[in-house]
Amino acid sequence: MKGLSELLPGRVSTQPEDLACYGFDASGLEAAPSAVVWPRDVKDVSTIMSYAFANDTPVVPRGAGTGMTGGSVPLKGAIILSLEKMNRILEIDEENFTVLVEPGVINGRLQRELERHGLFYPPDPASMNFCTIGGNVAENSGGPRAVKYGVTKDYVLGLEAVLPDGRIITTGVKTAKGVVGYDLTRLLVGSEGTLAVVTKIRLRVLPLPEEVITLLAIFEDSAESGAAVKAILGRGIVPRTLEFMDGGAISAVEQYRPVGFPMDAGAMLLIELDGHPAAITKDAERISEICKGLKGEVTMAEDEAARERIWEARRAISPALYHLMPAKINEDIVVPRSRVPDMLGILRGLSEETGIMIINFGHAGDGNIHVNLMVDRNNKEEYEKARDLVARIFGKTLELGGTISGEHGVGLTKSDYISMEVAPAELEMMRRIKAAFDPKNILNPGKIFPAGA
Repeated sequence: MKGLSELLPGRVSTQPEDLACYGFDASGLEAAPSAVVWPRDVKDVSTIMSYAFANDTPVVPRGAGTGMTGGSVPLKGAIILSLEKMNRILEIDEENFTVLVEPGVINGRLQRELERHGLFYPPDPASMNFCTIGGNVAENSGGPRAVKYGVTKDYVLGLEAVLPDGRIITTGVKTAKGVVGYDLTRLLVGSEGTLAVVTKIRLRVLPLPEEVITLLAIFEDSAESGAAVKAILGRGIVPRTLEFMDGGAISAVEQYRPVGFPMDAGAMLLIELDGHPAAITKDAERISEICKGLKGEVTMAEDEAARERIWEARRAISPALYHLMPAKINEDIVVPRSRVPDMLGILRGLSEETGIMIINFGHAGDGNIHVNLMVDRNNKEEYEKARDLVARIFGKTLELGGTISGEHGVGLTKSDYISMEVAPAELEMMRRIKAAFDPKNILNPGKIFPAGA
């Protein structure tokens, strides 16, 4: 990488410790990059991609490495292009409710800064205190508040990005409306770093809600919690979050970071409402009645400190499960909201049939269930059995009208399954789009499409 080091002195490393630190993500997969490079602005990114294009060198853009499907794992000895130093909040436009940021800005940091200005950015992945906005854009991340507010793509107004050959493009608009030409912004959001390297992001933001009410509903059985979700939404109540944890998830959190959840609970709903105090108080009362009618015990967070403790526990589920089983398999299926109880029943039946423990949690309000198969990847027989079970779970998900990935993308871990959901004609169109952006296949190669595709 001598040529690249000369172009960007002090920003390129081939040291073994750096290669080790940047060769994996939260999927548990890893591979050694040939180098790590830290650009500071769009010109640096353009320089890197121009060099890579001229030398047929693969490049993998990387945020904070919190992705769950291997999207930032460097295949083929790729260069890791780490965007962590491009971490400035460039503009907060309070009059027009937009913010302009670089891709390395941490989601939680942006949230806190906007709140100081009375503003609100809804997408809130569980990893919000670590993940970057650039990574969120690459994966079209969601989060608990998606049930009411939507996901990342609903807030991205425009992008600055660098193409694989080093050219810089700008997409989208600063305004609320804009329909000139193809929507390249929407195309790049969720493309998992396979089409271009995003260097600036303009986001739509909202006024900060007046008040927030947080409820916890504990149930003896997951079927009752699923029925509660269906009833709440069926009554026309749209909470800003409607989170689900089954008994296994509750137990794991209590062992990892105790907060006082009952260890013998079958399931729990974390429900949050925001808006005008009188309106959300009425909705909270209606929700309490629904849950109590299904034998649920309902409590309300007394203050902000109590509310934050509950959310810390919710965000601790993934690390708690990894603590129990570091090599587990994690999937994030989505079914229509009305089919959540059906899917939970199917998962319970598959667990009993196969003897593989399945722990579930997620965003019940939008049908997004994080399915965790508690197996050891290092046990070949057990792992193969679990892989067969994953295919069955995906099949049942699609039968219910769902999708095999809600917010984690495809990356490496789901590429073998993409044809279960995407028909050949659509898959071929996706390949042609990839080839149009990246004719040399140097930008995050080997991701999304099945091996050999």
